[in-house]
Amino acid sequence: MKFKKLVIISHTEHYLNDGGIVVGWGPTINEINYLADYFEEIIHIACLLNDKAPLSSNSYTKNNIKFFPIPPFGGGSFIDKLGIIRKMPIILKTISENIEFATHVQLRLPTGIGVFLLPYFSWFKKRTFKFWVKYAGNWVEEHPPFGYRFQRWFLEKNYAKCKVTINGFWPNQLKHCITFENPCLLDSQIAYGQEVAAKKEFKKPYRFVFVGRLDDDKGVQRIIDAFRSIELGDVESIDFIGDGPKFNHYVKESLFLEDKVHFHGFLNSEKVHERLQKAHFLLLASKAEGFPKVIAEAACYGTIPIVTNVGSIGQYINETNGFEFNIMKLNKIFSQDELTLVVKSKRLTKIALKFSFNAYVNKLKNIC
Repeated sequence: MKFKKLVIISHTEHYLNDGGIVVGWGPTINEINYLADYFEEIIHIACLLNDKAPLSSNSYTKNNIKFFPIPPFGGGSFIDKLGIIRKMPIILKTISENIEFATHVQLRLPTGIGVFLLPYFSWFKKRTFKFWVKYAGNWVEEHPPFGYRFQRWFLEKNYAKCKVTINGFWPNQLKHCITFENPCLLDSQIAYGQEVAAKKEFKKPYRFVFVGRLDDDKGVQRIIDAFRSIELGDVESIDFIGDGPKFNHYVKESLFLEDKVHFHGFLNSEKVHERLQKAHFLLLASKAEGFPKVIAEAACYGTIPIVTNVGSIGQYINETNGFEFNIMKLNKIFSQDELTLVVKSKRLTKIALKFSFNAYVNKLKNIC
């Protein structure tokens, strides 16, 4: 299977590293590097920021991938969000110039530019390519922001007349909306992960890890508060991997954990996987999610997720292979017998298989 030209349009943040090389958010770049083997040319149109690249960034490794920048957009205030109107012309110009001769165009949503790009591709742009929308957010979120709600409504009505890949399996799911697991694992990683999981023991004290953006929406404060009632002798370590504006606040809030807690900031993919391998439990207490790739990465190593049941998480993680996060129930995890935890751990490796790049490419046949 070899296709001609794929253009990807996303809000993925890119930077220039110290060597002047373009780098971007690791999981997305890894996916595109893998896709490059199946297309003669890939163009990624996304945001370029004038900031220091975080350690979670990766570079493109294939010569047939080209990056074309658009200005960053959005922000916390209403005025910041309106700024996208001023940037619309240059964004549309960059897209129009680069989709020439494209055989496939993928628009990654939800994002601020989706509000005008969906109508653009649906009604104002003659399409000589296959158009595919990848909706990475929570498809069934009850109270999404207005822009996200508009994009989901637009896609449900199928005004774009395209296939939409979504997280999870839902009642009355429309035919053009296809369940699609976002890839994050190589077959070699899965094979190694199975070896790690087979040897993993669940004896106290336990090792916990959180990976993601450090903010209240990701549940960082709830995680810290949950450990206030835990016997510290049962905890070996709690690693927080990620960054955010409240980094220093969370450090202060977790002082009661003494030398048990470690805030690492962003780490590269290799270091993240090392932490996931060694951990007994993954912590994730998000208010809203699609399906975080880190759950699949943790599952690869038999690291048991303690997660909130939001988005499609509960369709993969349940009482047979994980725990639902609850501040009051965290104590009960420490009373579980080792055999119960080992059984949960071993069941997780089956979940990891669904998120392999190999499985992803096989599913592409339904899209491309």
